[in-house]
Amino acid sequence: MKAMVLAAGLGTRLRPLTNDRPKALVEVAGRTLLEITLTRLKSFGVEDVIVNTHHFAEMVESYFAAHDNFGMRIAISHEDVLLDTGGGLKKAAWFLRETGEPFFLHNVDVLSGIDLAAMVRFHAERGALATLAVQARETSRSLLFDERGELCGRVLKDGEREMVRQVDQVEPLAFAGIHVISPRIFDLLDEDGVFSIIPAYLRMAADDEKIAAYRADGAYWRDMGRPESIAAAERDMAAGLIG
Repeated sequence: MKAMVLAAGLGTRLRPLTNDRPKALVEVAGRTLLEITLTRLKSFGVEDVIVNTHHFAEMVESYFAAHDNFGMRIAISHEDVLLDTGGGLKKAAWFLRETGEPFFLHNVDVLSGIDLAAMVRFHAERGALATLAVQARETSRSLLFDERGELCGRVLKDGEREMVRQVDQVEPLAFAGIHVISPRIFDLLDEDGVFSIIPAYLRMAADDEKIAAYRADGAYWRDMGRPESIAAAERDMAAGLIG
């Protein structure tokens, strides 16, 4: 199975830790976020990975060379201009669609104990175009799912709801930054240039494509976007909450 790791962001929320390195190379208990993500993907059978780069891109490439790609086959998708999640994914289509099998899309700045194998099985059973790992927790940017667990809207920054399908029941859930995606998505990505994947998902959901919620409520999860998150994650590791 293949994966894409989203690692091109500037990491502005992590400053000053990212003043001299990309966020992918910020360390937690002596291990970089990139190493943690790749090692975890590898433990679930992922051997081929594409990593997007932008900020301090040469440092990421040197890091891979120094660590023998962590025993994986790794490709680089360099972005001269940050393309956001959707644009970055579309740029990597040449790598991700060649086998015709579903692949992971994983943010580099999240730590989780989510069962990725179970998530892949769920994706296949549901016949989804994309499956998003979600949890019932507080967030200012909830995604909205119907009674079948399919995407139907989102909560905007001002708290208003944007609905793309009318449904009887709706449940707000927090996205965990991990997707399983069928390569058919590349036939449906009409957007070009810089764009986020979430509005693209919403457009597809409006056209009755199945964007499914994989509930991971009991799994460990932490956003590593702020310096204080690093210390918190190190405490979690010391407590054995995550490896």
